[in-house]
Amino acid sequence: MSWSWEYLPSEEYVTGGAPAEFLAAVHGKADELVRAAEALYLDGTAYEGAGEPMQYVDVAGGFFAYYVVPRLELVVLCQVTSPMT
Repeated sequence: MSWSWEYLPSEEYVTGGAPAEFLAAVHGKADELVRAAEALYLDGTAYEGAGEPMQYVDVAGGFFAYYVVPRLELVVLCQVTSPMT
């Protein structure tokens, strides 16, 4: 497997109406989170812990909520909040 990130339940549902500049900042930060998770969980598929709680990250124009699923080697973005959403 290879680490990645995705919106849950879907990009349209999570980002509906958010400005493109804000979403670009979210995507950039999500890429950073993937690299950090990959370094922290060298073999995520073998992880046996309970996992991390949901966390929030500030980005220019708002913030987003995410959680890490080590066994799936996945960072899940489940909410984005900006002035336009």
